[in-house]
Amino acid sequence: MTTFDDRGKGFEAKYKRDQELQFKVMARRNKLLGLWAAEKMGVSGADAETYSKEVVVSDFDRPGDEDVLEKVHGDLEAKGLGLSASDVRKEMERLLDVARQEIESDI
Repeated sequence: MTTFDDRGKGFEAKYKRDQELQFKVMARRNKLLGLWAAEKMGVSGADAETYSKEVVVSDFDRPGDEDVLEKVHGDLEAKGLGLSASDVRKEMERLLDVARQEIESDI
């Protein structure tokens, strides 16, 4: 095996780790967003946990954040809470940093 092959395998392993880390961060962000939205809607306890799982699963509908944004904003709007899509997006951005810190502290 050559140094080039070893280096290539090292890059592949790093890429795989980075992708796994990114997946965990996004899933944590979505869970936190679901809990935040549940609180806004007056949902707590096991129902809040269930809702947060629904938010996590909604991210598998389409690539990107739009599916999560649409779900959470739509649910908040259905409750008449007056939060805009921009408000939800700002919370998503804030929680992305929180999720990243939480995941990195778990490593």
